[in-house]
Amino acid sequence: MVVVADLLAGLASGAVRVVDLTNPLSSRTPTLRLPEPFANLDDFSLEQVSAYDPPGPFWKHHNIRTGEHIGTHLDAPVHWITGRDGHDVSQIPPDRLVGPAAVMDFSAAAAEDPDFLLEISHVKSWIDAHGELAPGTWLLFRTGWDRFAHDQALFLNDSRTPGISASCAEWLATDTPISGFGVETVGIDAGSAGGFDPPFPAHFHLLGNDKYGLTSLQNLASLPPTGALLVVAPLPIVGGTGSPTRALALVDGR
Repeated sequence: MVVVADLLAGLASGAVRVVDLTNPLSSRTPTLRLPEPFANLDDFSLEQVSAYDPPGPFWKHHNIRTGEHIGTHLDAPVHWITGRDGHDVSQIPPDRLVGPAAVMDFSAAAAEDPDFLLEISHVKSWIDAHGELAPGTWLLFRTGWDRFAHDQALFLNDSRTPGISASCAEWLATDTPISGFGVETVGIDAGSAGGFDPPFPAHFHLLGNDKYGLTSLQNLASLPPTGALLVVAPLPIVGGTGSPTRALALVDGR
């Protein structure tokens, strides 16, 4: 309890700061667009049921409609064929949703090349500089892509968005103790990853090895390379393959 008390004291004093990594969710939030013949999810929408009026004189409330993988969202293992026997969102152990954040900043490289891919050598160089990836780490891949999150066309960029190579995805999935992989783009794979071997290797390898995906993150520039604590809070949807998610980081406020 002393550790929890120290954390609460740090929050109260400002010694610990909370950074919101979530893209606000609305009908204007950029979403993935799959080409025909594939089916797309519904975009987020609100349906007003009452607003301090006869249907509800003292309250305002809405129905929501949305796909599971809209906005900042978590990918559960059952989202992909390789993880079809794994956890749905409601079954993910809570301790896998809280852990240290390793922020790997390749925003300069992605600014020069929107098709930039994270390779094993990049991760190993980061480890040499900052230390090993601890069990339960969330590897957060900063590309600066959150600057486009207000605009659907810029965000999708005709499927030219940075991501991860097939070999790096497999290595992270099988040779590291991470809980998940987070990105600022619309999905955990590169925009061109449909042509990789295997197609969409981040989904294929990570979800198939009980690692999770976290997409459309914001404000990674506010996090240090190490030392932040990530809290990932999806809705525990029974049978859900993913969920819109609030992602929060606790960082040193000094």
